[in-house]
Amino acid sequence: MERLVLTKLLEWKNSEYRKPLLLKGARGVGKTWLLKEFGNRYYQNTAYFNFEDSPEYQQFFETTKDAHRILDNLIMASGQNIEKTHTLIIFDEIHGCPNVINALKYFCENASDYHLACAVSQDLKTSPSAFPVGKVDFLQINPMTFTEFLMANNDLNLVNFMDSIDEITPIADAFFNPLYEKLKMYFVTGGMPKPVLMWTAKRDVAKIQSSQSKILKAYEADFKKLKTCLAQKCSLIYKSIPTQLNGNNKKFTFKAVKEGARKREYETALHYLENYQLVHKIYRCNKPNLPIAAYDDLSAFKIYLSDVGLLRRLSQLDPSAFIEGNRLFTEFKGALSENYVLQALVNQFEVTPRYWSQNNPPYEVDFLIQRANDIFPIEVKADTNTKATSLKKYKELFKEQTKLRVRFSLDNLRLDEDMLNIPLFLADKADKLIGLALKQRQL
Repeated sequence: MERLVLTKLLEWKNSEYRKPLLLKGARGVGKTWLLKEFGNRYYQNTAYFNFEDSPEYQQFFETTKDAHRILDNLIMASGQNIEKTHTLIIFDEIHGCPNVINALKYFCENASDYHLACAVSQDLKTSPSAFPVGKVDFLQINPMTFTEFLMANNDLNLVNFMDSIDEITPIADAFFNPLYEKLKMYFVTGGMPKPVLMWTAKRDVAKIQSSQSKILKAYEADFKKLKTCLAQKCSLIYKSIPTQLNGNNKKFTFKAVKEGARKREYETALHYLENYQLVHKIYRCNKPNLPIAAYDDLSAFKIYLSDVGLLRRLSQLDPSAFIEGNRLFTEFKGALSENYVLQALVNQFEVTPRYWSQNNPPYEVDFLIQRANDIFPIEVKADTNTKATSLKKYKELFKEQTKLRVRFSLDNLRLDEDMLNIPLFLADKADKLIGLALKQRQL
């Protein structure tokens, strides 16, 4: 399978300012495969060390801070060859290894000719004073995008078409219809590599279901490694998310987790799920001004899963919905569509999206994104019904700040004055399409 993030890894390899690299991402997102594939493509050889499977390797970091001595010990113990610049050294599952994490500082300072990349799935268990601040590079690994799903499915003609769009004009049926159908399948598989592989290589829906269930069980197993009370709370919050997103108001409430639940009892568990990158936390924005974080309402937020396929599986929506018209898009009041669009936005914009709402009368805009120094309101419609009363109200209230309104739906690509309609299957191209729309409006 092809991952677009490989280009960022290559940039890291070739950078004169390269530091030890930390790949962060949820379990099952493909970090280990990605690093091994990167090593196979761009290095003469790869030296792989898994500190969860082989905890004895940690001993080499306890008695010395000399990076070269550590490498010599690893070479002798593992029999693997390590050469400057020619070997990609992979440290996997280092989140429970504070001495290994601390040693990254000395690899940066004293062994910079060695190319070291690390994979972590959980919080790094080390004291703040021991973390090598400024001595590591970070790279976030998210689930596969819809574009990457198409590439894995060998639909390169569709990928090339999406890349070729250079103006806001309706899409021909010859591209619109297959993209629509492929997107429905992506809602079934999601972007976790194993379920995607079960479809693209095996065309086996039962194995898609099974691989997604195994991922969810792995998360539960990770919860159980925590203190008992925290493990139960993490599990309850995670399992409550389909219910939370099924309401008319998708705002997260602790009472939906468990009757009588209180914020102070569950916020540590929610923070763990965020750090473990199993969920996205989207705050309500009081006012679309910069910096957008300064206008967060910290008491109001929505929680989405990191992957739309896992949300479908956790919601127990059967893949047979694929053949039931638009049901995959509209189920749970469009929650799957919202989750999918959010995943696409997170990959394109540096600032985490927010949402906007007011109570009297009730209006809600699904997401606000910051692009450069502008903020754009976004609504997600799970069908061809494109009425946008909330976007209209938003413009009335914040006319000067609103250069463009964006709506994702199953309608065709078009620009109606300041309203840009983007088909759901083009969510990966949101940044580019917004830029094209702004340019087109200026002509």
